[in-house]
Amino acid sequence: MSATKDLVTQYQHVIEELRLVMGSKGVFDVRVDGELIYSKHAEGRHAKPGEVLARFRDVVGTEVRPYGA
Repeated sequence: MSATKDLVTQYQHVIEELRLVMGSKGVFDVRVDGELIYSKHAEGRHAKPGEVLARFRDVVGTEVRPYGA
């Protein structure tokens, strides 16, 4: 749940909806506006600490500052 915590803590001001959908066999996919930014199945591994957050930042751009910054 580190990825969820990172996103909610740092980008709560821009996230309109965050859904956690339980899947079978440890599925863990992260989508931003329909775009798949991380898939445990496709990568063949768990996300590294901060990896999902970094990919989220790549999508939203550097002009969107973290909450409170």
